[in-house]
Amino acid sequence: MKNQFFSGAVRFLRDEEGAAAVEYGLLAALIAVVIVIAVSSVGSRLCNTFNTIATKLGGTGTTCAAILS
Repeated sequence: MKNQFFSGAVRFLRDEEGAAAVEYGLLAALIAVVIVIAVSSVGSRLCNTFNTIATKLGGTGTTCAAILS
């Protein structure tokens, strides 16, 4: 009984199949965070650019916070 427990524990500790799934999950989460940061940064700059153009054309523009929220 004791020998079976130890052999099962050793097999469990040497099994690396689950580690790959965890690594892929962490990689996917990191990619998602980078995409969110990039899109929000580009969105803010794009909104500011359109506001500048609208102001130069005689419009009032709009606040970026109202659009992006």
